[in-house]
Amino acid sequence: MYQKSLVVAVLLGLVMWSCKEDVEKINPEPFQTYIAPVELREFGFNLNDYVVKRDTIRSGDSFGTILQRNNMNYPKIYQIAESAKDSYDIRKLQIGKPYTLLLSKDSLQTPQCFIYQENNIDYVVIHFADSIVTYKEKKPVTIVTKEASGVINNSLSVTMDSQGLPQALIGEMADIYAWTINFWKLQKGDRFKIIYRQRYIEDSIYAGLEGIDAAYFQHKDEDFYAFKFETDSVTKSADFFDENAKSLRRAFLQAPVNFGRISSRYNLNRRIAYYGYALRPHKGTDFAAPIGTPILATANGTVTESTQRGGNGKYVKIKHNETYSTQYLHMRNQAVKKGQYVKQGDVIGYVGMTGNTGGPHVCYRFWKNGHQVDPFKEKLPTAESIPNHLVVKYQDFIIPLRERLDKIPYEYQNETTIEQGYSITKN
Repeated sequence: MYQKSLVVAVLLGLVMWSCKEDVEKINPEPFQTYIAPVELREFGFNLNDYVVKRDTIRSGDSFGTILQRNNMNYPKIYQIAESAKDSYDIRKLQIGKPYTLLLSKDSLQTPQCFIYQENNIDYVVIHFADSIVTYKEKKPVTIVTKEASGVINNSLSVTMDSQGLPQALIGEMADIYAWTINFWKLQKGDRFKIIYRQRYIEDSIYAGLEGIDAAYFQHKDEDFYAFKFETDSVTKSADFFDENAKSLRRAFLQAPVNFGRISSRYNLNRRIAYYGYALRPHKGTDFAAPIGTPILATANGTVTESTQRGGNGKYVKIKHNETYSTQYLHMRNQAVKKGQYVKQGDVIGYVGMTGNTGGPHVCYRFWKNGHQVDPFKEKLPTAESIPNHLVVKYQDFIIPLRERLDKIPYEYQNETTIEQGYSITKN
């Protein structure tokens, strides 16, 4: 009986072992899906193929010392430098600029490539894995068109800055209307609209302002349109014109500083309490601005004086033609010399407090036929408008831009009081 039971137990064991094998054959190990690593490309290289080191040029760094720190011998460095010098001067590496080293993915981690970024867009590649190749490239840049608007409560700069608009856009907006709108007499409720373009690297990194395509400014209930139009296809020369194809430029800028406020106007009947209310005519217009603010030539001309004298302090005088001259007083220092030709908008000096002055400002004096006059009351000449043969093309060009401008809603800001930028004239 015992033997019979033993046989049965053995047989059952064999059956179970056999079934287990069948189950294992029927249910193999789970299938594992292979997922390829995401390709990470930059500077034209697949960075997954390298050990990547990033750093910035530091004091004492040179192309040679950087490679030496990364286990490259001097003879090889010298060979690379000699080969690269015809394409790029590696002595021009600047402190603070970023660079990237691509190293081999082995235990030696030998340098294969040196990439130096001159700015956010331009970079230099020195590739020496096999042969030595040096070339300059640009990161892919996307141009994005944007819109902005605002209603003035305090100043143009403050209104635009409160919306996070870039400083370059504020500056260009001021440049466009520098000849047609007196930004030192803006009124509460004046408003603007802009169509502009910005540069982005690889669709995400802001890389600066590309430019303004069209703008609209309403000042004292008067409309001022501005459209950028290319008037010379060869030189790519372009400027801003209004809806009637007239240039927005004038022969003279409205002011010699970009941002500030008028602290004292041209006034032949001025009386000052400090002098017992004696008549002391003021034959200039004072623009208050921080010390060091650039002072701009308001028109093309030749510097006839760049000196220091009495109450005028350090100053520059420019002769524009046989009719007009301008003078800029109380400079911290001049940036031009007598006899030098300057163009409209060139920096000729910096705001200071030299001579008789109670605060930092530039006294702007305007001469017509040898006599000082108030430039804001002069009917000054305009720049050239669009040539007749381009007027029809221009009118067709601005139709969609004007329609788009008119549809932009206004962005309102909370009223604040800020003592900077262009001042507001209250009604």
